[in-house]
Amino acid sequence: MLSLTRLAVDHGKLRALWDVSMHVGHGERVALLGANGAGKSTAMGAIVGLYAVASGGIEFDGAPLQRASTAQTVGRGIALVPEGRRLFPGMTVQENLAMGAYAAASRRALDEPLEQVFGLFPILRQKARQNAGELSGGQQQMVAIGRALMSRPRLLLLDEPFIGVAPLLVEEILTALRRIAEQGVTMLLVEQNTHRALDFVDRAYVLENGRTVLEGSREDLLGDPAFAAKFLGLE
Repeated sequence: MLSLTRLAVDHGKLRALWDVSMHVGHGERVALLGANGAGKSTAMGAIVGLYAVASGGIEFDGAPLQRASTAQTVGRGIALVPEGRRLFPGMTVQENLAMGAYAAASRRALDEPLEQVFGLFPILRQKARQNAGELSGGQQQMVAIGRALMSRPRLLLLDEPFIGVAPLLVEEILTALRRIAEQGVTMLLVEQNTHRALDFVDRAYVLENGRTVLEGSREDLLGDPAFAAKFLGLE
């Protein structure tokens, strides 16, 4: 479904990604792991057209994506839940959700995805007319995920979705994400908590200094002593 081939991205005069290659198949749940500053969020932004590609390629369903705008990537079926949520705090929950359906096809059928979001996160129906800025961190994250779902994505990118979320709500959000995956939505997850990520995904890639340095199944990575020592805190 999605493939990155030797992707390089610059932030101004600084190179943020040097050589990132990966693939995500239909229906997979894949994690992108690495320390802060490794380039994970930059890779996610490049996929959705937020950052220009300096070299290398991105393909989605076999078609090149590296020159597509963000609106075009959403239209093709990709949605990003950004780090930090980036909601409109002075707008209501329902207004924030509606912002995710700005693609023409989504606007014509707003009710169905909205009901899907409310089914996944019932608390949002109760707080639909409340300003998003008044919600807890976990509830705001539910709004951010719901907003992404409003465009009916086939590929959902989740960038650090559990930052600032209470443990009880983390489990509720994970349950909702599993339900979304069961409906056939493919997922690429950036998550600092390696244990949590590997409990959720099928495979993972590891980035260091803007390069892909390791990939493998959950079992392969957990059984790799070097990976365990570096990312699981084990000696």
